[in-house]
Amino acid sequence: MASNDASGRVTVLLHPPFDPLPGLVQKLEERYTVLQWDEFNADSRHKVSALVCSRKVDARVLDSMPHLRIIFNTGIGVDNVDIDLCRQRGIRVCNAVVDSVVADTADLAILLMLAVLRRITSAWRFVQDGLWCRGPFPLAKKASGIKVGIVGFGRIGFAVAKRATALNNIVSYYGPNKKQNVPYTYYSNLVDLATDSDVLIITCPLSNDTEHLIGKDVLNALGPSGILINVARGSIVNELELIKALKEKRLGAAGLDVFESEPHIAPDLIHLDNVVLSPHVGASTWESRVAVGQLALDNFDAFFSGKPLLTPVV
Repeated sequence: MASNDASGRVTVLLHPPFDPLPGLVQKLEERYTVLQWDEFNADSRHKVSALVCSRKVDARVLDSMPHLRIIFNTGIGVDNVDIDLCRQRGIRVCNAVVDSVVADTADLAILLMLAVLRRITSAWRFVQDGLWCRGPFPLAKKASGIKVGIVGFGRIGFAVAKRATALNNIVSYYGPNKKQNVPYTYYSNLVDLATDSDVLIITCPLSNDTEHLIGKDVLNALGPSGILINVARGSIVNELELIKALKEKRLGAAGLDVFESEPHIAPDLIHLDNVVLSPHVGASTWESRVAVGQLALDNFDAFFSGKPLLTPVV
């Protein structure tokens, strides 16, 4: 049974303490009691049955909610949630597998690739600093007719491939298994893919197998003219090795939306002129957030009415 408040409503806790999804609080309040994280205390912790989260959910967080029954994670990746412990405790977990989230993340991957290749941020600073009057901006690289390698070929990876193909690029991919009925070349060896790519785009989920998957060997294989794009998770890349490769010109450039210790970013990355950085905004569009909020509500409605979850992880 759900742990209800005095009104008989199920209590939903939002973590972190704001409305991360436009309109979600208002929609939830129509049928649930909504609790913000800064309202969470010793008295209310026994009432929480459902959690909407985007931050770390570990044993400490789970222990603080003894009657928690379901978690909705606002991203596709669930590496922030202790899935094994949830499974042990019978806590259901669902995620934000929404078409618009996939599309928006793929769009950002291509946007970062274009920004790096065409040196858009450097060009903007060039104009802003009044340097155009002194001479032309240095030449950049074309973004079409190049070789694009994709690490991970789930929904986001496939969406990136379609966009890269639309730019007349040659697309290949690496993953645990070869996909059936896709028109792209499969590599079972990541170093080989990096060697044969002009741009390497990371879209795979973070796991024990993919943590620091991108290290010195892959970066060296990508080479001094190669470009690394990461819209997945920061810890998939060994950031120290990445910084060294960029500084030593063993890697040409990088476009990064995610970082190992975000929101804290290594100062060396910020001050490099061969990187384009964004603050983990892969799915940060109004359209995606509204869709994710509706999906959270729909999953909770399904769960508490005894119906199957729409996007189950556990």
